[in-house]
Amino acid sequence: MEEKAQKKEDMSDWDEALTEQGAEAAGGESGDWSGLVEKGGEDTPNKRGAERILNQEEIDNLLGFSPDDGVLGEQNGIRALINSALVSYERLPMLEIVFDRLVRLTTSSMRTFTSDNVEVSLDSISSVRFDDYLNSIPLPAILSVFRAEEWDNFGLITVDSNLIYSIIDSLLGGGRGMQAVRVEGRPYTTIEMNIVRKLIEIILGDAENAFQPLTPVKLNLERLETNPRFAAITRPNNAAILVELRVDMEDRGGRVQMLLPYVTIEPIRDLLLQMFMGEKFGRDAIWEGHLASEVYAAEIEVDAVLVEQEMSLRDVMALQPGHTVMFDVSPQDPIEIKCGDAALTKGIMGRIDDAISLKISRSLKRPKMSLAAFENAAQTNSEVG
Repeated sequence: MEEKAQKKEDMSDWDEALTEQGAEAAGGESGDWSGLVEKGGEDTPNKRGAERILNQEEIDNLLGFSPDDGVLGEQNGIRALINSALVSYERLPMLEIVFDRLVRLTTSSMRTFTSDNVEVSLDSISSVRFDDYLNSIPLPAILSVFRAEEWDNFGLITVDSNLIYSIIDSLLGGGRGMQAVRVEGRPYTTIEMNIVRKLIEIILGDAENAFQPLTPVKLNLERLETNPRFAAITRPNNAAILVELRVDMEDRGGRVQMLLPYVTIEPIRDLLLQMFMGEKFGRDAIWEGHLASEVYAAEIEVDAVLVEQEMSLRDVMALQPGHTVMFDVSPQDPIEIKCGDAALTKGIMGRIDDAISLKISRSLKRPKMSLAAFENAAQTNSEVG
């Protein structure tokens, strides 16, 4: 009994010791953790980057969106990767020349139309997606859909409200140097729509003249829209070229935007790839003329074929000196004149003194390819001679 009592006392002492150690350990660990929490986790050695939360500015930079940049601004991040498939207009050198001509022509036309001091400038030329452009149009605005007859496709011209009211104010006698007053919340009147229609027809006529040195095209105005969704002319994700023109009328003015989908200008893509007007790909007119003159002046050998006859190899092997081969042809029959395997003409065989002669009885056969270059070279040589 005494041994059992002693064992129980020893067990109770061990239980108390273990409980005290566990409490001290738990208290120490909880104290350490609470200290780390109070310090804000600054001393945590294994801090993970995934636990860090991005702010809105960092998310916009990652996705490539910025409130300060419009649709036409520089793009980066994921948005730049998505739009990397857009074809840069810089790969079409002729476009910039055409739009420079459009600026000069439109400046003159607008001065005649408004009887005011108008300056038209080219703000930018960029590549955009059609749906992004529709979402970026500041409303209210008037969108005009035009059709390029020779290219069998459509384009879009957008006139913003500032320019619309500036033109109306100028045509209807508004004071100079005054800002045009824009009335919000009402549709455009019939007079305003007709004035804008006339303005767009002038711009389309200037665009036809701008493209004229490159290729003839007829741009016809199809309709006017005030809702961008009704002005859809291509698929939302299709790429397009956006040209932005700035029209300044003293202290007032606005912007005109012309959008040409790439499918619209695809028929003249080869012309737009030229570095300068009239560039010839893979051809040199100087060397063509030189080659034509040299070929025309070259000397060649021709053969006068009296007759051709097919014989078997056995008959040819059986021929012996003194044998006579009979041809079914007379001296008065025409003789074919050949250069290699090509038949040129025919003539009659004769004799001049001790030499055999040929009198050409037919004109030279024209080959399938054009001989215009050779004839020009011959005419040049005859004039020089």
